[in-house]
Amino acid sequence: MTIIVSELLNASILIVDDEISNVQLLVQMLTDAGYKNISSTQDPHSVSALHRANQYDLILLDLKMPGMDGFKVIESIRSNEDDDYLPVIVITAQPDQKLRALQAGAKDFISKPFDLLEVKTRIQNMLEVRLLYRQLEVKNHELEAIALHDVLTGLPNRRLLMDRLALAIAHARRNRQTMAVLFLDLDGFKQINDTLGHDVGDTVLKIVAGRLVATVRQVDTVARYGGDEFVIGLWDLTRDENLAKLMSKLLQVISQPFDIQGHNLSITMSIGVGLYPQHGEDGESLLKSADLALYEAKNLGKNNYRIAARTDI
Repeated sequence: MTIIVSELLNASILIVDDEISNVQLLVQMLTDAGYKNISSTQDPHSVSALHRANQYDLILLDLKMPGMDGFKVIESIRSNEDDDYLPVIVITAQPDQKLRALQAGAKDFISKPFDLLEVKTRIQNMLEVRLLYRQLEVKNHELEAIALHDVLTGLPNRRLLMDRLALAIAHARRNRQTMAVLFLDLDGFKQINDTLGHDVGDTVLKIVAGRLVATVRQVDTVARYGGDEFVIGLWDLTRDENLAKLMSKLLQVISQPFDIQGHNLSITMSIGVGLYPQHGEDGESLLKSADLALYEAKNLGKNNYRIAARTDI
């Protein structure tokens, strides 16, 4: 990860000092250095709210101010922020306050009277660290999303699916309702990969994923289980005929032709259904019941669905 100069110069900076001359000097110095997003306040009581609203990349904070010193400002910011990283450089003329400021959470300090070269260097170093820290946060979120979603289709993967099923089952149990797990498998998908190649096969899977998501409700979960297998977790089901209608609609939607790279393809899907609580009271049991029902649907000619045999739980 690297910091681009334009990102550095567009970083948001807040200057906090009760003396207007110090504010003006710092603003001029930062402006001359090319920084474009500079704000200031002489009211230390407003800093926490300002930072909460603007999430500054850097706060230049004078320690000695009447009414509310810099230490109290740091405490106020920390009590209102979830972020562990406090982007504060303190400004002080008292050397003995530097260690205390660092212990309070500040990341660096600038001495008075100002050495402009030192100020510029400390600010640049601090901003580089801050922006790298934010890049790392974004990267971690991206990695987390990848860990929970299928790379090809963008659908939830098995890990996220099991979490969603647990929530749906808990909701059904609490409200004494029925929910369902659908295990879906494309009929003859291997032949597409073998004859037309994996690029065409991958495109089919992505189109199927889109069709499934568009057919169910937003509250339901569509996941890619692996290969050409998909799983749908349906939240509360009120009537059996609603389930039958959905099954028919899913089969019809998937059987619509696929026009891919000049190839007009037709494909069907088989579906197995497990119902809570009849066929299982947890995600694994329901998946197993739905998988057995899928096997029956395949044996009965494919392009069909079957509901799991009723079991005693």
